[in-house]
Amino acid sequence: MADTTFHGVFPYLVSPIDASGSVKGDVLARLCSDLIEAGVHGLTPLGSTGEFAYLSWAQRRGIVETVVAAARGRVPVVAGVASTTIADAVMQSREFERLGCSGILAILEAYFPLSDEGVFEYFKAIAEAVSVPVVLYTNPNFQRSDLSLAVIDRLSRVPNIRYIKDASFNTGRLLSIINRVEGRMQVFAASAHIPACVMLIGGVGWMAGPACVAPRQSVELYELCRRKDWSAAMERQRPLWNLNQAFARYNLAACIKGGLELQGYAVGAPLRPQAPLPPEGVEEVRRALMAIGALQDKER
Repeated sequence: MADTTFHGVFPYLVSPIDASGSVKGDVLARLCSDLIEAGVHGLTPLGSTGEFAYLSWAQRRGIVETVVAAARGRVPVVAGVASTTIADAVMQSREFERLGCSGILAILEAYFPLSDEGVFEYFKAIAEAVSVPVVLYTNPNFQRSDLSLAVIDRLSRVPNIRYIKDASFNTGRLLSIINRVEGRMQVFAASAHIPACVMLIGGVGWMAGPACVAPRQSVELYELCRRKDWSAAMERQRPLWNLNQAFARYNLAACIKGGLELQGYAVGAPLRPQAPLPPEGVEEVRRALMAIGALQDKER
């Protein structure tokens, strides 16, 4: 199994699905291999960019099988587990560990609001079901029941809950988490945050969809941050942030899939009823990729 000390750039992978509903395994495997060759530190299938909420269990399982096989132990695979019930989340987590994943990205879906105790029990049950590290995922912009600082503090004391990926727009919340958990849990940024700033305050990397289309540029930024060359890091961060801003104006999965299509990966459109990237969006993504050299790097 790959190193289970997670850090660096973990692209949130897209989920290429053909018209019949089958996973386009060859396309996904090629993308995974190219990302690894570009230097990414891990792969994250079934994150938000992976459209987990739109996939059946068979499709989710097929995506993870493909990614684990393509990774061949070269980098950790941290698979997203999302459910409204503890029983289903535990089943998914155990199956993904059995398939060879190095970690679990734990996501809470909720229809009815949950108490803090319910939120705590959900994530604790996932952690107790597996032996691999667990990454908590919190996204108050989409989740009906978010993780409060008090719950994050409690969960940081569960032995294999070792990371949190926060997708709020509040970088101050990340500093609050870092201060609260006192080293028991490490923080990953999302595309909603400026990665260099998160690294400056103590983050260990980022899990984000844009790294799928700009892997080399993302890795270069990470290495500058690791060396604490903050001036050079911000020079690299500024054009990359423009890419994030372009993506924020459209559906994220549509943008990443649209960008990958421009780079020669036949990943297709987002799953319906989501809309594909409109022509003006395609052009905006094209310009953003050209500006950072990402289209020339991988255009085929």
